[in-house]
Amino acid sequence: MHKKSQQFLFWTLQIVGWGIPSLLNGYGKYLSNSDRLTKKYIIIETLLFFILGVFWSTIFRNYIKSFLQSLNTLKKESRKVIIAYFTTSTSYAVSLIGLSYVAYNLVHQKGLDAKNHIMTVSTFLNIFLFILFWALFYISIKTIVNSEKRRVEYLKLQSSLKDSQLNTLKGQINPHFMFNSLNNIRGLMLEDVEKARDMITRLSELLRYSLSKSSDSTIKVKDELEMVHNYIELSYIQFEDRLTYIENLDQDLLNQEIPPMIIQMLIENAIKHGISQQKKGGVVQLDISEEDKNLCIKVANTGQIEKGKSSTKIGLKNISDRLQILYGNNASFNLNETEDQVIAHIKLPL
Repeated sequence: MHKKSQQFLFWTLQIVGWGIPSLLNGYGKYLSNSDRLTKKYIIIETLLFFILGVFWSTIFRNYIKSFLQSLNTLKKESRKVIIAYFTTSTSYAVSLIGLSYVAYNLVHQKGLDAKNHIMTVSTFLNIFLFILFWALFYISIKTIVNSEKRRVEYLKLQSSLKDSQLNTLKGQINPHFMFNSLNNIRGLMLEDVEKARDMITRLSELLRYSLSKSSDSTIKVKDELEMVHNYIELSYIQFEDRLTYIENLDQDLLNQEIPPMIIQMLIENAIKHGISQQKKGGVVQLDISEEDKNLCIKVANTGQIEKGKSSTKIGLKNISDRLQILYGNNASFNLNETEDQVIAHIKLPL
């Protein structure tokens, strides 16, 4: 809540909070006017009740505002609050009674009788109750506002940290991908210029895509598949008939949003750590389907999980971390080995 909004809320509550009891007090005296008080005096006393209530409660508020930030602060500074409460209540009561005496003498041209002195004691006690209720109400509102402010600041901090983490994780993707692609180009330059030229074209498309989507937290499945197809074409040039790529896609899911480069990283991992390790090559299969209101992405490749390979763990941890940041516990990522196949399985909420 902005400072101007807080000020507006405070003064609105002050005017309404003191205006209502002041009017009720004046109207009650007017109806039960056994002391034959004039309307002029009743109006003056009502205004004094209101003005002094606003004045002394504002001073009380300005004092405790300097150290009251939360319930924990209230516990630590309870002595200060109690002293401020009694000081404010006494000051309010004394000033109201004193000025009422003066107003009564001026309006009625006589002093207060014994009955009015008894009423003075009652007024004194009532004012202590009024200030007590005001203090409890203000401290409650203040605590709620501060708690909400801290909650908003915490959420902003968490959002900022998540954005920072995602940018860091995205930054891990592009250098790794570029390194592999440039190595492939270097190897082909002396063997087949046309293939190298084709690879450069594919690489430029991939880099253009990567740069244009680097600021996006999610992209459509069909856009991600464009990148995957370019990567596969680059891989075909390197592996030739050692690589077989199969797709099984639910066409209704192509417009669904997913984190960028998630599928590409799975395909890259399957080729680099699976197919490239097989003398006869193997198969990489991509399945995208819907299962229990989840978008399921499954990449299976020929091979086994390489034990102790840090590069594999870094890439897969990257995927796991990004899913955790974006979806929390609503998404899952599993890597399993069955016979001669490694299966990476991602589930995202639809």
